[in-house]
Amino acid sequence: MTLAETPHNTNSKNPFLSLKYEPALESLGDDYYDEVAAAEFPQHILRWRNDALLPKLGLNPQAVTDEDFIIAFGKFAGRKPLLALRYHGYQFGEYNPQLGDGRGFLYGQVRGIDGELYDFGTKGSGRTPYSRGGDGMLTLKGGVREVLAAEMLHRMGVRTSRCLSMIETGLSLWRGDEPSPTRSSVMVRMSKSHIRFGTFERLHYFRRPDLSKKLLDHVIKEYYQHLDEKQDKYALFYAELVQRTAELVAQWMAVGFCHAVLNTDNMSITGESFDYGPYAFIPNYDPFFTAAYFDYYKRYCYINQPEICKWNLEALQQALKAVIPQTDMEAGLAQFDDYYLAEYRCFMLKKLGFEKLSEPEAEEILKATIEFLKHYPVSYHHFFADMASCFSSKWRDDASVILSNSEIGQSLGRSELFLNWSGIYHRILTNLTPDEIEKVSQTLVRYNPQVVILRPVIESIWEPITQADNWQPFYELLNQIQSQT
Repeated sequence: MTLAETPHNTNSKNPFLSLKYEPALESLGDDYYDEVAAAEFPQHILRWRNDALLPKLGLNPQAVTDEDFIIAFGKFAGRKPLLALRYHGYQFGEYNPQLGDGRGFLYGQVRGIDGELYDFGTKGSGRTPYSRGGDGMLTLKGGVREVLAAEMLHRMGVRTSRCLSMIETGLSLWRGDEPSPTRSSVMVRMSKSHIRFGTFERLHYFRRPDLSKKLLDHVIKEYYQHLDEKQDKYALFYAELVQRTAELVAQWMAVGFCHAVLNTDNMSITGESFDYGPYAFIPNYDPFFTAAYFDYYKRYCYINQPEICKWNLEALQQALKAVIPQTDMEAGLAQFDDYYLAEYRCFMLKKLGFEKLSEPEAEEILKATIEFLKHYPVSYHHFFADMASCFSSKWRDDASVILSNSEIGQSLGRSELFLNWSGIYHRILTNLTPDEIEKVSQTLVRYNPQVVILRPVIESIWEPITQADNWQPFYELLNQIQSQT
């Protein structure tokens, strides 16, 4: 039975079951997925509902009840088939053909009011053929962390998937990296696509160029529509994927985000950020900061992320070479560094309050900023947050007052690197009009939230959940993140 034939109006009063689901991926055939059944859970407590996403689906948040979320995304009533996607991937540089959706599935695909196709993908919804002996479940803390990461990155301007809902399921789980037994959850992620680099790598592994071409045509038709009628659409697709990926990792670097597990199965074919496991925001500018305790050789440390993403794109060439000429892909990948540097510069300038500067000014202030942050034990995020909260038009008139009213500024004294940085910043400000100075203030606030989910912040909201089932700090933190403007 196809999705189009599925009686998805089993509960016509449930807005999620009444959405017009499209069999976009399913229509390609079962070479790409397995049909699976969701786990049954002893309990269903809705812990998070992302009302900010509902209008994108044409839904009024006030017309959607908590029970609607539970029926659709906790009990999975009225939805068939549920698809566990097949994929492989390079994990820490080694090819692994034993992957696939091991604790989640594609719940359904629906077109938003913007005309874009969105995927609902679950995490923690039970065993699949790719669970590799695991229980297919997600810890509650893992769900909490992913909700926070997605909302934080979205607020910071990063192109990311987001969590639609998180439901506590009443199971006790045993994990080696959490005090156990620990609580369980099932989460629904709303993203542009469930298709990964590893989806194509699997097809190459099984020597199915016909299936690779079929999937690539689908990807271009749905996610690169502007290329669909181009004669050289395949080469143009790869070149644009390079650009999207380079810009994404530049955004991570600018906001101080370390993904931690940049395996090719965690790279989206649409260039969107997703799957937040052992991630972390850097506390200070430490190039070799590593978020995953098991990354012993620092392969995925903060400073390596651009080169790793470039390596993943190069590895993808092997999987696509039956469809796209190798020389075309090499030409596309050759532009990665330029795309990365342009986006990183643009994003960092915005964090400094500038929409645009001349190239010499941009290079000078960015170099001075990184040098300062690298050599002083200053919180990366608090530095920019203080700039946003303490900025004054007086900074244009007198370099000595720059950050003088901030805790960080006062703790620095008048160090040589700080004086060099503040002198350059002051000189740039003197060339701006009063209206442009006001724009600097607004840009600082837009790109530098006052709250960033560093590890101690996450632990501070997790502790009341574990000790007293107190979710108020979690909701307050999310409200702060979403309302920071």
